[in-house]
Amino acid sequence: MNFASLIPVLAPMVIGMISNNGSHGGLSGLTDKFNQAGLGGAMSSWVGNGENQAVTGDQITQALGTDTISQMASQLGLGHGDTAGALAQMLPGIINHLTPNGQAPAGGLGNSSDLMGMLGSLLQK
Repeated sequence: MNFASLIPVLAPMVIGMISNNGSHGGLSGLTDKFNQAGLGGAMSSWVGNGENQAVTGDQITQALGTDTISQMASQLGLGHGDTAGALAQMLPGIINHLTPNGQAPAGGLGNSSDLMGMLGSLLQK
C-alpha cells in the first residue's frame, strides 16, 4: 500500500473526525475515545510537544470502533487493516501539527474548513 497516495483522500476523513463539527465530537471527543481504549497516553503525546507515540492499526480500531474503520475502508476502497494502518500513520502527525503549543485550544480545533486550511501546507509535502 502506498500511504502517500492515500493522503488526499484520507485527510478530509481525519479532519472530519477531529473538527468541532465532526462526527466524533471534535478533538475532545476523539480524546475520550482514546482514553476509553487505554490509549490516552498516545493521544497526549500527539498533542504535547514531545515525540509522538506510535500506535498500530489494531489500536486505532480499538479506539474508533470497527464500524467507523469499516465505513472509512468502504469509502476508500481498501481493506479494514490497510485503512486502520493508514490512520495509525496519519493521525498522530495531523493532531501534532494542529496543536503546535502542546495543548488543544479550549474551544476545540475549529470546523472542517478551518482545519483543511491549516493543514494545506502539511498536505503539500
